[in-house]
Parts: sequence; C-alpha cells; structure tokens
Amino acid sequence: MTEMELLAIGMVGGFFTLLVIGVPVAISLAVSGLTFGYLGFGTSLFGLLPGRIHGVVTNYTLLALPLFIFMGVMLEKSRMAEDLIDVIGHAMGRVRGGMGLAIVIVGVLMGASSGIVGATVVTVGLLALGPLVRRGYNKGLACGTICASGTLGQIIPPSLVLILLADILGLSVGTLFAAAMVPGLMLAGILALYLLAIGYFFPHMAPAIPQEERDELARKDLIVKLFKVVFPPLILIFAVLGSIVGGIAAPTEAASMGAFGSIILALLGRRLSWSTLMEVCKSTLLTSAMVFFILICAQPFGLAFRGLGGEGLVAQMFEFIPGGEMADLLFMMAVIFVLGFFLEWIEISYIALPMFLPVFAGTDVNMVWLAILVAMNLQTSFLTPPFGWALFFLKGVAPPGITTGDIYRGVIPFIGLQMLGLVALFMFPELATWLPDVIGW
Repeated sequence: MTEMELLAIGMVGGFFTLLVIGVPVAISLAVSGLTFGYLGFGTSLFGLLPGRIHGVVTNYTLLALPLFIFMGVMLEKSRMAEDLIDVIGHAMGRVRGGMGLAIVIVGVLMGASSGIVGATVVTVGLLALGPLVRRGYNKGLACGTICASGTLGQIIPPSLVLILLADILGLSVGTLFAAAMVPGLMLAGILALYLLAIGYFFPHMAPAIPQEERDELARKDLIVKLFKVVFPPLILIFAVLGSIVGGIAAPTEAASMGAFGSIILALLGRRLSWSTLMEVCKSTLLTSAMVFFILICAQPFGLAFRGLGGEGLVAQMFEFIPGGEMADLLFMMAVIFVLGFFLEWIEISYIALPMFLPVFAGTDVNMVWLAILVAMNLQTSFLTPPFGWALFFLKGVAPPGITTGDIYRGVIPFIGLQMLGLVALFMFPELATWLPDVIGW
C-alpha cells in the first residue's frame, strides 16, 4: 500500500473522528479533505477547488432544490396536511386501521407535493399522534406509521434525494422521477396493506373511529370537503411532476411552477400573509444554505480522496467479494444501510456513493435502477436508530405520554417493510425501469 493510499484511509478515519467528537458534518468534510489533501499534494489541490465549487453553485439543476423546499414549507404553513388528515381520516374512519391508512395517503400527497421529510413528520405528528392514541391506537404503531409515512417524500417525486442523485450519477432528473413513481407507490401500498392487516387481525391496536364521531360529519359534507381538500394538491402534483416526466418543462422550471402554485393554494385557503411569506422565505434560505454548504464542503473531500487513490482502494476491496456484479451491488447496499444508522442521507450521497460508483462504471448494471435502489435505501436511514432523523422529529413534537422507547419500538416493523420493498425492487428491476422506458426517457 502506497503512502498516498494510507493518506486516503487516514482522511476517511479523520472525517469519522471529527463526526464522533461533535464537529458539524460540513466542517468535518472540509477539514479532513483540505488537511490530507495538503499532505498529499501541497498547495496544488487548492488550485483545483474553485472550479469544483463554481460547478456546484452554478449547476442549473440544483436550482430546483430551494424552489422545491420553498414549495414544501409554504404548503406546511398553509396547513394542507391538517386539512388532509381531518378529511381523509374521517373518510377512512369506519375501517379498522383506517386512520393509519389516512396518514399513509397524506404522506404520499405531502411527499409528492413537497418532498420534505421533516415538515411532513412534524406536521402529521403534531396533528395526528395525540388523536390516534386517544382513539385506542397502539403507541408504537401510531409512532411508526407517522415516521414511515413521513419518509415517503424521500422516494416519491419531487424528492430532494432524487435531484442530488441525478447530479451525482449524471442522469436526467426527469428519468429518476419517472423511475421512482412505481417503487414509491409500491412502498406506500405495502405500508397500507400492513396497517389494514393489523386492523383486521389485531383490532385493539388499530380501532375504527367511534360511530358518534363519524356521525358528526354528514356524508354529503364529507364528499364536498374531500373534493375541496384533495383536489388542489392533486392539481399541483400533476402540474409539477407531469411537466417534468412529460418533458414539457425542466426540473427547475417545474419547481418554480410548484413554488408559485403553493402560494396560490395558500392564498385560496386564506392562509397567506406577509409574516407567513417571510417565515417561509427564512426557512427556505436556512435549509437551502445548509444543503449547499455541505455540497461545497464535500468538494475538497471528494477531490482529495480521488487524488490520493481512494477509488483504487475501493475497487480492490470489491475484488475480494465473490459473486460478480450483483454481489458487489449487495455489498454496497449493505454498507449504505449500515451508514444510515449514523449519517444523514446527504453525507452518504456525497461521500460513500462516489467511492462506490466507479466500480459499476462500464458494467451491465442499469444506473437508473441503481439510483432508485440507493434512494430507497437512503430513505430507511430516516428510521434506523440511533440517529434516524424522523425519530428525532417525532420525539420533538410528541405528547407527554409518548416515550423514546415507544418511537424506537414502533419503527422496527416499518424498517422491515421498507427492506421488503427494497428486496422487491432488487429482484424486479422493471419496477424502476418500466415507466422511463414507456415514456421514452
């Protein structure tokens, strides 16, 4: 092993050491990359950095990120989730497990409208966790349902994960959006079937809404409310995703349509004010700045790792794995899953994934299918203890009777369900490749 390769290993170890002692991720990336890059190349590394950073901040596709974030935050402030939970919950109320099913549907609609996990989990947790427990739902089941449904926005377009993966893998955002449609809906279907099965076989864990509560809302009024509440976000989803997948608009153009549409929905719902707009802009700025700061700080790390021969080390590691390309892919998925216990999806995407991708360059592995596999795997990282962000989001808004143990125990079956969806996608690549092939992407 050469001196350069030892520096590459030391850089990765230094990065994780900084993380363990509490240094922010972006700073850990920059410090470890610059330090070991300087040890290996001297000042020549710094001459290459401006071009890499300029490529990030001028990337037209990445401009969609703040626009989609704005759309999600605006829809959160317009209380769309609150209306959806109330109306869809009553519509499903007579079914055992129906309230949980309503939360899955809300997760799909919120995910397809905004794609921001934190906003969905916090909003649904505030609105639904207390009522679910009061209506007799098992605490763990209620917590797991909210966390898992909230993470659907990571795989259902327009997902921030898919936008970044498209940039990393050099693929079209529209192609990944089309490829994620069927797997995302399949995963939502698995969650829905699980909740209906729980309601059927264990009715005490997921009871129906009491009859007297259902009678408070007449059937005619319920249909009218369903139309008023569900129809507007569906129009927004169709306008944004349809224009991207149909090739009518670029992702950035469609994102601007979505941002404008979210303002219109808030205005029509009489929930738009100057203070709300300022709050949405501030949240969008903070979230976007965090994402782009991590992307910029990842550049010296990636540049130094590649220059120090890290890619060659990874390739040698994969040579020891018997079984060919599929075994290599399984190994990469296992590593990403384990990293999800400790790192956020954005760090895994910009640190681990670029290390592994050269192994699959020039092979028969379909890169669109690989991207969706990675996206679904990264989605699981929001649920896996001890650092699953969906767990932290829910704990922050949970009522006093809900413990951390309830949340951790509750998500375990849903992690299993997500792994079931991941296995189905691995066994049947057509789930991801069928729609892009049909529409000619």
